[in-house]
Amino acid sequence: MDEVRATAGWVASHASHVSIDSAALAKLVDETQGSIPKVAWNFEGIHYSDDGPLTVQYLLVLDALNFCFWPDKDLNYDHLAMGLREALEKDRSALDADRLQKYSGPQLRDLLKWPRPLPLEEERLRLLHEVQISVLPAFPGSHVGEVLERSFGGKAVNLVKACEKSAVKLVSLVAQQFPDHAVYKGHQIFLYKRAQIFAADLWGAFKGQGYGDFRDICIITIFADYIVPAVLRQLGVLKYSVDLSNAIDAKKEITSGSEEEIELRACSVHAVEKMRELLELKFGKQVLSIDIDLWLWSFGIQTPSMPHHRTLSIYY
Repeated sequence: MDEVRATAGWVASHASHVSIDSAALAKLVDETQGSIPKVAWNFEGIHYSDDGPLTVQYLLVLDALNFCFWPDKDLNYDHLAMGLREALEKDRSALDADRLQKYSGPQLRDLLKWPRPLPLEEERLRLLHEVQISVLPAFPGSHVGEVLERSFGGKAVNLVKACEKSAVKLVSLVAQQFPDHAVYKGHQIFLYKRAQIFAADLWGAFKGQGYGDFRDICIITIFADYIVPAVLRQLGVLKYSVDLSNAIDAKKEITSGSEEEIELRACSVHAVEKMRELLELKFGKQVLSIDIDLWLWSFGIQTPSMPHHRTLSIYY
């Protein structure tokens, strides 16, 4: 997470298309009066949730598939979360490791009850089939289901146990499955959105207990995606260049890995880190970046007309 904070800060200090308005950020902090509204993790029952290992398995698969909804105007995160939940409620073996290795595109759509091909469907299948979690000996070319079987007895919960209550260790391991790097002006930038959100989802689902008990959850940053930059722009914290503003408002695609796209995400991380620091300095309370992220994200999804950047990406 030090890499995420440091490289996001570097981007913010060298950005050409996105800037952080310090006065607007300070005003937003003052308006909170030191209290970030709490948002319930389960989002009114859209997730599968119990107090056992099946929830861990569900969250790993959910976060493996949790990216790029916008090309399909009707598809959103809720469809994915509820589709997987309903599949598990119907068949508790639906997300077993041996079955993850075998899903085809039509079978995945059937599982989610989605009537047409998913955005980046082949990439979603590849992540279910081919990506490794290599905490123990790696198996080049293995499927995620196969790696779970060989290294963790087929159970994602064993991956979590191997991290010994460290969210940072879990992120480090899962980032090998969900890499999220970019090169910006010759510097490597680390964002780790989906790896971090897996740890955060566990913490939220289990309310910081059991499989969500992490001694270092405070080190996790926000999850740089489409929604948070849009909300920060709406609040005046992020300012865009004229060209970038026009492109986003016109719903033009922002190329994955472009300067504009990296700045949007990295400046969001840096802005929220500055916000968290100001909250703690002014009001003397520890504030979790996760809580700020949930607050901003929930504000954004309640305002569907808010323009966001559009990037075809497996990272968010």
